[in-house]
Amino acid sequence: MSRLAINGGTPVRTQGYPAWPVFDDRERQAVAQVLESGNWGGYPFPNCQAKIFADRFAGAHNARFAIPVANGTVTIEAALRAIGVGPGDEVIVPAFTFEATASPVLQVGAIPVFVDVLPESYCLDPAAVESAIGPRTRAVIPVHLAMNMADMDAVMQVAARHGLKVIEDCAHAHGAKWRGKGAGSIGEAGSFSMQTTKLMTAGEGGAIITNNQEVFELCQSYVNCGRASETDKFGHRILGFNYRITEFQAAILVAQLERLPGQNRLREARAAYLSRQLAEVDGLEVLPRDDRLTSQAIYRYVFKYRAEAFGGADRSRFLAALEAEGFACEGAFYEPVYRSALFEIDPEKFPQLEGRLPWARVRCPVAEKAAYVESIWIPHEALLGSENDIDALVEAIRKLQANTGELLTAHNPLIESKSMSRAGRANKAKQK
Repeated sequence: MSRLAINGGTPVRTQGYPAWPVFDDRERQAVAQVLESGNWGGYPFPNCQAKIFADRFAGAHNARFAIPVANGTVTIEAALRAIGVGPGDEVIVPAFTFEATASPVLQVGAIPVFVDVLPESYCLDPAAVESAIGPRTRAVIPVHLAMNMADMDAVMQVAARHGLKVIEDCAHAHGAKWRGKGAGSIGEAGSFSMQTTKLMTAGEGGAIITNNQEVFELCQSYVNCGRASETDKFGHRILGFNYRITEFQAAILVAQLERLPGQNRLREARAAYLSRQLAEVDGLEVLPRDDRLTSQAIYRYVFKYRAEAFGGADRSRFLAALEAEGFACEGAFYEPVYRSALFEIDPEKFPQLEGRLPWARVRCPVAEKAAYVESIWIPHEALLGSENDIDALVEAIRKLQANTGELLTAHNPLIESKSMSRAGRANKAKQK
C-alpha cells in the first residue's frame, strides 16, 4: 500500500494554510464609510484616506514622505523618472526577481543590466553590481526578496563610490528594517506593492516612500496627471499620468497597516521555529538571517533542496509530493528575468536597445540554480498558524525522505506542473 499521498496514500494534512487576505470589521467599516461618503476616487490627490495611509505608512518605515499609488509597478517607473533616469541610461537589476522590477526601466527609455545574486540570501550581489557599472549606469535597484533584505550597507557604499541612485524594491518587505531603518527609506526611494498576495493588501495598490522632498514632489506630479505637488517647493512642471489610488483601497490599507506589525512578529517566530527544525533534516539548507536585519518581513519562507538526500528525486517531484501531503509550495516562483516568458522583448519596440537584446548572453549561475534546481518557496500565510502546523510541514518532509522509493516512481500530472515556472504554467493554460 502506498504511503505517499501523491500515490494515493493518506496526506499528512487535509486543511489548507490560514486564509489570506486577513480582514475583519475594520476593513468592513472603512469600506462602508467611503461608500457612504460618495468620495470614492483618487482626486483631489492625495485624498482623505490616501493621506491618512501615506502619513502612517511613511512613519512605519522611517520615511518623511509616502505616495500611495495604483500598483507596485508604476511605483518603480515614477521613482525612476523622479531621480532622472531616462533614455539611454543603464539601471542595474538583480536577475532573480519578478519581471516588474525590470520592465519599468524599459518604459522610461533606459536599459536594465542584469547581475547575479548572493547564494546565502538570493538578494543582489554588491560585487556583481560594481563589476557591471559602466559609463551609462545611473541607478541600481536592490530587491528585498522573500525573507531577506539586500545588503544595504554594501549597496549604498558601491552607489556612493560611483555616484549612483538607489531605488529599493520592497514588494516583499513591508515592515522590514535594516539596522533599525525601514525598508525603502535607505535609498532615494522605496517601492511597495499591495497586490493580493502581499503582506498587506487592498487587492491592488502600491506606495512610494522617500526622504527626499524633490523626489517626493516629482513622484506626486507623475502620479497625479502632472499637477503640482501639494508642497511644490521645487516647482517642477512635468507630463504626468493618472496612477492614483482610490479611497476604497486606501481605507483598506489603513486597516491592513494596523495589523501588519503583529503579523510580522508571528511570522518571524514561526519562521525561526521552522528553521530550527529544517536545519536537522538532511538535504535541506535554511537561508541564514543577517544580523543587520533588525525586523524581518517574510513574504515567502525559502529554503534550499538537495536531491541527493531524497534518493535523487528532482525538485519537481519533491514539490508535487509535498503539495499532495497538504502543503502548497513553489519552486520556480521566480526565474531569471532574462529567461522569463513574461519578459519577451521585441528590441525593435524599444529604441534604446538599438535592435538587440543586451542581456541575450547573460548568465547568472546563482539565480539560475535557485530558480531551476534548489529553492523551495512556502507562502507567508503558512506562518500565521500554530507551531503544530509547522510540525506537520516538517513531518510531511520527513515522510517524503523516508519513502524515496515511492517518490522516485510516482506518476502524477502535478510533477510536470511543478517543473515549470509560474509564467510557463500560465502560458500553457492559455493555450488549452
